[in-house]
Amino acid sequence: MLVAEDEPLVAYDICESVESAGYAVSGPFSDISSAMLSFQKDRPDCAILDVTLYDGAVYPLAEKLIAENVPVIFHSGNVSSDEVKRRFPHSCALSKPCPPAKIIDSVQNVLAES
Repeated sequence: MLVAEDEPLVAYDICESVESAGYAVSGPFSDISSAMLSFQKDRPDCAILDVTLYDGAVYPLAEKLIAENVPVIFHSGNVSSDEVKRRFPHSCALSKPCPPAKIIDSVQNVLAES
């Protein structure tokens, strides 16, 4: 599971929740470059991406992940879920703040569909 999130507390919460649910986590990465390097070294089963990271919008990374059939869950407080769904109709979009249980449910759902 690749996690890209630039807010340290949110990143910690996501990683801890996902690990507690039994998933291995790569990250959290606060910038696209680090997340992209991780993806190139080790293809994740799924990715949870904040839309805006320190070095810009995460969309180029998302496009590469999706092209490699990696399910993507967008997690944003700045961009609406509807906007993300218009750009990436087959992805999952969650709005911050999002309860950990909903994140885990989303992970389980996208993995079951892939």
